[in-house]
Amino acid sequence: MPELPEVETVRRGLEPAMEGKHFTKVEVRRGDLRWPLPKDFAQRLKGKTVTGIGRRAKYLLADLSSGDVLLMHLGMSGSFHVFQEKDRQLGRYHRQREKHAAHDHVVFHMSSGATVTFNDPRRFGSMKLVPRTKLDAEPFLKGLGPEPLGNAFDAATLARACRGKKTSLKAALLDQRVVAGLGNIYVCESLYRARLSPKRTASTIADRKGEPNQRAERLVESIKAVLNEAIKSGGSSLRDHQRTDGELGMFQHNFRVYDREGKPCPTPGCGGTIKRIVQNGRSTFYCPLCQK
Repeated sequence: MPELPEVETVRRGLEPAMEGKHFTKVEVRRGDLRWPLPKDFAQRLKGKTVTGIGRRAKYLLADLSSGDVLLMHLGMSGSFHVFQEKDRQLGRYHRQREKHAAHDHVVFHMSSGATVTFNDPRRFGSMKLVPRTKLDAEPFLKGLGPEPLGNAFDAATLARACRGKKTSLKAALLDQRVVAGLGNIYVCESLYRARLSPKRTASTIADRKGEPNQRAERLVESIKAVLNEAIKSGGSSLRDHQRTDGELGMFQHNFRVYDREGKPCPTPGCGGTIKRIVQNGRSTFYCPLCQK
């Protein structure tokens, strides 16, 4: 499933095509994704202007002039593709897209001349219209933890969230109530850079009063660094993730531990070998020598 860097990459791709533009036409080619779309979905969007494109955790949020927010999730295999009229005239990846057209479920025609297509073979993605005034109470967003790249997320915040937790540090970081938007890939990479074992008890990054120690400081610094680098690289393309222009993300070429089982630890002088274990049903990759 796409994680924060992939969703942020998509947001940045949608922004120039949609922000400040209005929907001239909306095609709903099937009435449901993961859940049914509102019956009046197309009518409620047509003619409305997108006043802003934001992101909360792994959700995309398009603010509309109507006062609604279009809440979108990519699911397991969802992707947005932006076509400009000049791209069609030049034939840019038009043939490549034809074979995937059966999974083009929602198409936004924008006043910018762009066509924004949501493609989702597995149909685990979702779209929902929520009044802006009720967004804080939206079940999908309510209870989410701080954004890891925001100013509110620091060592003290993370330490307080982990205080007294007997679960593993890996499991705590995957808990969206602790920090929003992280997934398996970036948790593994962040823990490696912070030299912390994924098996370590979460509460050990805080003292008895919930104050952060050096482990918490290193971990927050690593999380921010990994996410920023991944966003700069357009995210990680392991299976389904694509940028809105059809190009792949490149951060998978920078993995230090994720999906590198049996390979030498890249830390100079370590001599360890990357190991894979299963935690809470998910693969964890780490170096037993570097990460304590």
